[in-house]
Amino acid sequence: MSRSPPSPVYTLRGAGAPLNTLHFSCTDVDYPLLFSGSGKGEIHMWNLNTRRAQKILEGHSGNSVIWVSTLQTASTLISQGRDMQVCLWDLTEGRSDVVDSVWTGSVGFCQCCTLEMNPGNYLLAFAGEQTEEIKIMELPSKTLVCTLVPDAKLGMVMCIQLFQTDATSGPLLLAGYEDGSLLLWDVTQRSTVSSAKAHPEPVMCLTFDTERLRGISGSSEKKLASWALDRQQNLQLQDCVTLVNPGVSQLCLRGDHKLLASAGWDHRVRIFGWKKLQPLAVLKYHTDMVQSVAFSDHQDPRQRLLAAGSKDQRISLWSVFSEEPKTA
Repeated sequence: MSRSPPSPVYTLRGAGAPLNTLHFSCTDVDYPLLFSGSGKGEIHMWNLNTRRAQKILEGHSGNSVIWVSTLQTASTLISQGRDMQVCLWDLTEGRSDVVDSVWTGSVGFCQCCTLEMNPGNYLLAFAGEQTEEIKIMELPSKTLVCTLVPDAKLGMVMCIQLFQTDATSGPLLLAGYEDGSLLLWDVTQRSTVSSAKAHPEPVMCLTFDTERLRGISGSSEKKLASWALDRQQNLQLQDCVTLVNPGVSQLCLRGDHKLLASAGWDHRVRIFGWKKLQPLAVLKYHTDMVQSVAFSDHQDPRQRLLAAGSKDQRISLWSVFSEEPKTA
């Protein structure tokens, strides 16, 4: 007898616009929070205990919010909008103030990323004004560290991830481009370390496991491309995962590096075992494209959740930790 498909633990409604981005902050606050960025420029702070919006922030002049994250604690929020601004928010003691901003000049959909270098000091990477350029800035000083432009014509930069490992002396950056290429950049040297043609279509999303030195990327096609870094930091293409339907908006690794979630254009969330990339579950709830997935960082594993944000204006929350999901 087959198991019935899993259902969401609960859903969050009321955003009133497509959900582009999600970010949990559950470890250093009085109550667990989920931040969401919407297509009408609002950032909702969802209290996961009451399952209601604790606060709604507006700082991007009604332009779509495509990325939200926190720096150190939930009291310092960073957001990116299609108004070409990255905003820094002070949320301490009930405040909701934009205290600083960075103009990116980018009209694309490439989400920013950050990397903490020292306590309180971050690198912020974002797509620049020119089609292929990536700018890296130090926060809070807003000092421009470098501008990375590939030698070849690869088209628009689509997705980026900053990281650092024990084996590297400085920060590295992975970037996916419009022509399907992946480039690994050495930020300190301002140079390309290696490259690989992972997809025939634009790289829509990527995520990288800094422990296993292994990553995965998605595009508009019906497959995920797996790749790894060897000891010489060369990008090596590995296995592909074939999907039933084309199109992946986002990929997210769980904090323990055991599960991978994908946000599908076919309205589905798919769960894979990260070690062998075996499919574990297909989560069916949304009625439109799923645009974002995020795993929570609750300290208690039994409370940890997977959130999915969709173009259908709803956020679904799923329990995929205490019991590993199985295919129906």
